Amino acid sequence: MERIILHIDMDYFFAQIEERGNPQFKEKPVVVGADPKGGKGRGVVSTANYEARKYGIHSALPISRAFELCPNAIFLPVNLELYQKVSEKIMEIVKKYSSAPEIGGGWEIVSLDEAYLDISSLKSYQKAENLAKKLKKEVFEKEKLTSTIGIGPNKLIAKMAAEKAKPNGLLIIKPNQVKKFLEPLDIEDLPGIGPKTAEKLRVISINKIKELKNLSKFKLKNMFGVVGKTIYERAKGIDEEEISPEEIIKSIGKEHTFEKDTRDPEIIFGTFEKIIKDVYEELISNNFSFKTITVICRFQGFETHTKSKTLKTPVQNLEILEKEAKKLLLKFLIENPKLIRLVGLRISFLN
Repeated sequence: MERIILHIDMDYFFAQIEERGNPQFKEKPVVVGADPKGGKGRGVVSTANYEARKYGIHSALPISRAFELCPNAIFLPVNLELYQKVSEKIMEIVKKYSSAPEIGGGWEIVSLDEAYLDISSLKSYQKAENLAKKLKKEVFEKEKLTSTIGIGPNKLIAKMAAEKAKPNGLLIIKPNQVKKFLEPLDIEDLPGIGPKTAEKLRVISINKIKELKNLSKFKLKNMFGVVGKTIYERAKGIDEEEISPEEIIKSIGKEHTFEKDTRDPEIIFGTFEKIIKDVYEELISNNFSFKTITVICRFQGFETHTKSKTLKTPVQNLEILEKEAKKLLLKFLIENPKLIRLVGLRISFLN
């Protein structure tokens, strides 16, 4: 059976929820993230509405730069608890559609504001379009939030279609349209190609996916190792990854940006211990177990790295969390002599 995959992505999710609760924010630039502290803040932007994006503000931009670009924007802190509650309501709607008799396919939640539905059993892109319109309408009527949907023959194309249809759009890419859709796009539009990978490709005059797909698998594997094979396939629109709802992996995380970049181990580890305890308290209050520990470290110059450790079985043990997280952080201090700007911890777990 020919696959038909739907990808739903909420529009500027955090900022849109804030707009919903504060109608006076409508048509004004809204930035959710760290405190800008009058342009001296040291965190980053989590998300921004489309009014703010007109000024060049986007996710992961230093908050000081966002303030510089638009000092009159409405800057708000991240209210993760609220966003999670809204996400749960939206995902219940998504799951309801997946269990409809005519669909019966899988669903996969990939973040607070994104999910996939396998709607292959509809056997028709027209029926898929009708379902997408119905889903968008129900989410809007119940939660007063807009979403964008992409539909394609696999997860890759569905996600890229949604990205191109934002905001509040719907784009369907049928199998015979994949080549025409992909070729004119920039290489960074392809999931998995970040700035560093793109930079290496631009050096050899590869700027568009049309040029990228002409490179051999051998060449790409030589350039990027195992990832090269994935890039080769994605450039041709190939993605065999299944929708996998069996194990919904969630995560809890916390970060701290230092007032001044530092190498003082007392400051770094003192802050990190508090982060560990905060994350652990949240884990226990939700009665979850963790399996993967990820430590985030941002150095001077916004150079950001992560290190992870996956345990054999899920646990709730604070001592294990402290021991493994500190080992990962210590590796950063040993391997990189630069001053540290931010430390963070994320644990992925099963409910």
